[in-house]
Amino acid sequence: MRAASTSSTEGIALESSPAPGVGFLSIVSFSEHPPVICCTGDEDRSTQSLRRPALSRALRAGGTVFVDLHELAFADPSLMVDLALVARRLRQADGILRIRGAQPQIQRLIELVGLHRLPGVVVDPVVAPA
Repeated sequence: MRAASTSSTEGIALESSPAPGVGFLSIVSFSEHPPVICCTGDEDRSTQSLRRPALSRALRAGGTVFVDLHELAFADPSLMVDLALVARRLRQADGILRIRGAQPQIQRLIELVGLHRLPGVVVDPVVAPA
């Protein structure tokens, strides 16, 4: 089992620990300027508690919050539900959630759960590699 790791992003200390039975460290981080939630690795229900602090910080940012999914390899619907809840709370404060960089399998999940149809959610189109 991997040990917990600590890193720093733009002055924000992030700590992650591997979830039981998961081979990768799962990190959902938040940077404030501009407000970006960055999801990497594998995100599922077993890693849900690890992403809550970053999502809570995103709610406090207000305005437009970007979600960077470029490095997200796998996600289950629990991540989409969490993003939907963030979008709802942002929308109540006149903000939006703008999702970028979803790989094809993540884009499909977004469409299956209907995240892209929610008010206050903008999903940037996936650009195919040249």
